[in-house]
Order: sequence, then structure tokens, then C-alpha cells
Amino acid sequence: VVAEGLNVTVNGATVPEGRPYLHKGLGVTWPGDWVAVASSLGVRVAWDRHLAVTVTAEPELRGGTWGLCGTYTDDPADDFVRPDGDIAAFAAAFGNAWKVP
Repeated sequence: VVAEGLNVTVNGATVPEGRPYLHKGLGVTWPGDWVAVASSLGVRVAWDRHLAVTVTAEPELRGGTWGLCGTYTDDPADDFVRPDGDIAAFAAAFGNAWKVP
């Protein structure tokens, strides 16, 4: 899923604004001014189409996530685990560690 401004695509196909999309466990909805993507894996990402992003994971995923979503353990000590397993001291260092080319 790629979302840029008012344009949302899934595997290169445009999802018209305001029109819900559901295919093979992936859903795109338009709550208010936001666009939300939910998967059958138990993760939902909502974006205000500007700067704000929220990620919600189902309780079944507790302790089973990593990356920018964190470890989902409710332990602040492991919130900034980098790909190499070390803990980043600052949010920016954490985010930069997960950049991909």
C-alpha cells in the first residue's frame, strides 16, 4: 500500500478516495480525513494524509513485533531496539537505524 496525499494505491492499483477497498485480508477505509489500512495479520495503520500516523496491533501480537512498531511489551526499556539488537538512546537514532534504501 502506498499513500501519498490524496492518492492511495494497492499493488499499483488506485483506490478511489472515500471508496472502501477489501481484498485478500487487506482493507482500506476513509474515516473522516484519515486513510486507514488494516490487515488480517492484526495490524492497522491510520494516516491523516499530512504528518500523523497511528499503528494499532491486536493483543495477540503482544511481544511478537519489532521494528518501528516496537516490541509491544509495555516495557519502555526496549522501545528503541535497533535492527542490530542494541538500544538507541534517542528517537531519531532509532528511526534512522530502520531506514532502508
